[in-house]
Amino acid sequence: MVTHVRAEDCVDERGALLAFLAEQRGGLRRSVLGLTEEQAAGTPSASELSLAGLVKHVAEVEQYWVARARGEAPAVHRDASNWHECFTLVGGETVASQLAYWEKIAAETEAFIRSAPGLDATFALPDQPWFPPGERVSLRWLLLHLIRETARHAGHADIIRESLDGATAFELVAKERGGPQG
Repeated sequence: MVTHVRAEDCVDERGALLAFLAEQRGGLRRSVLGLTEEQAAGTPSASELSLAGLVKHVAEVEQYWVARARGEAPAVHRDASNWHECFTLVGGETVASQLAYWEKIAAETEAFIRSAPGLDATFALPDQPWFPPGERVSLRWLLLHLIRETARHAGHADIIRESLDGATAFELVAKERGGPQG
């Protein structure tokens, strides 16, 4: 998983934005490294957020926005009756299944962005009260939005993971790489 965006990944705007998105995904993915399902579902802070729920949420959000940019319906419909399920594993969902789903979504995002004629192509924002009516945004906006969303939740994940077992982001990088953790 990406822990640092290399200069050679930033030779153009598209590559740079995708590399920074991958870096933020890596931070959130590492937050569940070595945890049991119960630990990943735990809510050790004042928030009701769990690491498992954050992984699921970020995967669903990325899929939603890319589907919207493509002019397609999202894979999962969330409304007032089920919005909370995007932060909780339900049915047979596991951390591993959500990580695999997110990996698939990430590959689809990259393929879509790389195949787009340019980042200036636009799509309509959803009809939601927090967005200006009728506004269109670019694929550039989409990538920046996904980076912001993922980074925000990666920060939440850092706090939750440290609350669970004391592991910090740097220790998790070392653990992922098989090196010393301390």
